[in-house]
Amino acid sequence: MKKVAAIYTQKKDLNTFLYLSKFISELDKRKVRAVIYSAAAEAMEFSHQFETFETKTDLLDKGVDIFFTFGGDGTIVNSLLFIEDTEIPVVGVNTGRLGFLASFTKEEIFKQLDEVLRGDINISKRSVIEVVQPKGDFFPYALNDITISRRETTSMITVDSQLDDEFLNIFWGDGLIVSTPTGSTAYSLSCGGPILSPDNKNFVVTPIAPHNLNVRPLVVSDSVELKFKVSSRVPQYSISLDSRLIHLDTDTEIVIRKASFKMKLIQPKHLNFYDTIRQKLLWGKDKRN
Repeated sequence: MKKVAAIYTQKKDLNTFLYLSKFISELDKRKVRAVIYSAAAEAMEFSHQFETFETKTDLLDKGVDIFFTFGGDGTIVNSLLFIEDTEIPVVGVNTGRLGFLASFTKEEIFKQLDEVLRGDINISKRSVIEVVQPKGDFFPYALNDITISRRETTSMITVDSQLDDEFLNIFWGDGLIVSTPTGSTAYSLSCGGPILSPDNKNFVVTPIAPHNLNVRPLVVSDSVELKFKVSSRVPQYSISLDSRLIHLDTDTEIVIRKASFKMKLIQPKHLNFYDTIRQKLLWGKDKRN
């Protein structure tokens, strides 16, 4: 059985405090030590008896072997900042709204806690995408997608793209999304991109409001390197890595590739990807069925 569990949430309200207090009590009954995200512990005034974490190093030093997130999909995505390449499995407890990644409800996790702790579950290994570090210092990984977009202008930008040093296309529009299979149900989907199952070994390249109507989303192998150079009427453009935004000069070429590690996402045995899609997108709910 697992011995040390990290507790991560971005919420700070009373209901979350009461819920987490109950959850930590259940862990304690099973002799599992809880380590709480320091910002959450401080904001909700948890007792000082609890250990806390702030970084990946803290997780490793404290021997954390399972990572619980409480929130929505955004909370799981942000957990990559701490998990990175540690291979600590992540359990997403959905206290938000739409959840493609957070597979356990607040009630289900109590019923299935013993199975989760002893490993009687499914583990979905999710590809991570990486920006090869250009100028500047930032966390270069994303679980969902990396987006190139215009900054401080209403004019289109042009994105010159190469695939393994071979010219691909010049995209005219508001920008471009490169998503993992996990991210194919996020921003890329809202821009008309296809849905990929998590075990696909591909990226989706999705243009944002393309000026050329014959430009469509493209599925490419995740073994390639994608290179992009941006032209704009202003001297900078923006790139976002999941929810983190940075700005780069237009003379900065970026390279995007698959990271050398994956995130392990714990899911209930009874649930698979297509069940989730049917639930979240209401497939089969048409009255004609």
